[in-house]
Amino acid sequence: MDSKFQMITEQPSKYRHLEKMSVADLLKNINAEDKSVPLAVEKSIPQIEAFIVAALDKMVSGGRLFYIGAGTSGRLGVVDASECPPTYGVPYGLVIGIIAGGSKAITQAVEFAEDSQSEAGRI
Repeated sequence: MDSKFQMITEQPSKYRHLEKMSVADLLKNINAEDKSVPLAVEKSIPQIEAFIVAALDKMVSGGRLFYIGAGTSGRLGVVDASECPPTYGVPYGLVIGIIAGGSKAITQAVEFAEDSQSEAGRI
């Protein structure tokens, strides 16, 4: 894989001992992290645009868009996919959310499903 596309999906938190922080400190730290999101999106606009253009071309030609994830990201993909028909008027089945661990994982953690060959592919 090209090194410019390598992503770190899990890394140690730079915030240690959250349970010892005051509510005010927790909120300030969350807010500080939230402020980094728009800059990260801005830096990624060319890649986001390229993906959207490619996906749109495939979808117009009869393809579908699949969100595939695990844990929270998988849940968010399932939610986003389920909202596409009512929000954007696209047909059901055009955008599909798949979460490692299957439908049970939407409401309940299925630990290590993304690392299991049998669980990761289960729908």
